This record gives sequence, structure tokens and C-alpha cells, in this order.
Amino acid sequence: MGRPTQKGQMTTSGRIYDTLRQDLVNGRFQAGEKVAISALKEHYGVGLSPLREALNRLAAYGLLEQENQRGFRVPRLERRELDDIAEMRRELEGMALERAIRFGDAEWESELLAAAHRLKRADMVPEEVDEWERLHTRFHRALVAPCGSVWLLRFIEQLHDQFDRYRRMAPEAPEVRRVLDAQHGELVTLALERDIKAARALMDDHIRRSYEVALNGVT
Repeated sequence: MGRPTQKGQMTTSGRIYDTLRQDLVNGRFQAGEKVAISALKEHYGVGLSPLREALNRLAAYGLLEQENQRGFRVPRLERRELDDIAEMRRELEGMALERAIRFGDAEWESELLAAAHRLKRADMVPEEVDEWERLHTRFHRALVAPCGSVWLLRFIEQLHDQFDRYRRMAPEAPEVRRVLDAQHGELVTLALERDIKAARALMDDHIRRSYEVALNGVT
């Protein structure tokens, strides 16, 4: 059998990057845990080269810490970092929402309504956690999609991943979750009404409430 092509290796690296990224965000690994490359190779069924490439990308993205000559470690959960992440989410996501409301067209409105509808249906099936998380991410992406800045969207996505590491490690808070779920619908209404000021204020409150939940995951 011939050696894998560079394109094939890149495809494998991309696949393992996406899978590992999701597992890190979902809390499959403990905060502060050192990840054993040999164990990762076996668990994910990949070769050393594409795995190392994926690990290096995740370290650059901030979901892993690279230790000199000692491999990789999952970042610890720290209050100061969570405070920083939440504040940057408020600033950047609020900015993106304002711009999205200004620039969004009829197609955006229909896509936003569809994303909100799917998320609301998922709210009614609380045991399907992974599906809810996927649709929750899609909703927030749809909400700010027409902001007009690729870099702004990239930063927001990275902040969401970092924030979700904390949120998903925190104990469940059903009462707060119900408020947050309701706010998704309220955000859609304000966005469609083009009420920038009220939408931004609600987004700030939405992130604050979610932050208070995530804070319970910091030891």
C-alpha cells in the first residue's frame, strides 16, 4: 500500500481537528489534564502526523496548551479568564448584532426564523443535549451572520468555544435555562423589528445570565 497523499493527510487532520475540538468544548477531557498522544491515536484511529497537526492547530486556537517537549495539556478553568471571555463576548457579539440588524435582508430574516424554530423544538427534548448544543450554536451564528466582517465572526466563534468549555462543565440550572431559552425568541423579535438598542441590551443580559451559570463550573 502506498503512502497517504498530502491531500489525504490534510483531510484526516481536518477531521480529527473538528472531532477533538468538539470533544474539548464538550468537556470530554478534564481541565488541566495532560493528553496522551498514544491514547489519542488509538481512540480516534489516526496516525501520528495528522494528529500532531490537529493538536498544534488546537493549541494555536486556545483549546490546548503546548508544553515544551512534553506534549499538550487541556487549559485549566479560571475565573479571570472566564471574566475576560464573557466581556469580549459582550463587546464583539453586541457589535456584530448591531451590524447584522442594519445589514440583514429578507433572506437573513427567513434563515433566522428557521434557526430559532429548530432550536425551540430542541428545547422541548432536553435529553438530546448534543443536538440542542448544535442547534444553539447555529442559532447564534445565524443571528449575527450578516454583520459584514469575516474576522469578527471568527473571533466570536472562538469566544463561543472557550465560553462553552466553562458552561458545559457547570451544574445544570433549569430555571436560568428557561429564561435563556425564552430570550432566544425575544432576540429574534427585536432583530426583525430592527430595534438595535433593545436587541443589544437583551444580548448583554443573555450573555450575563449564561456567564453566571458558567461561573459555577470554575473550581
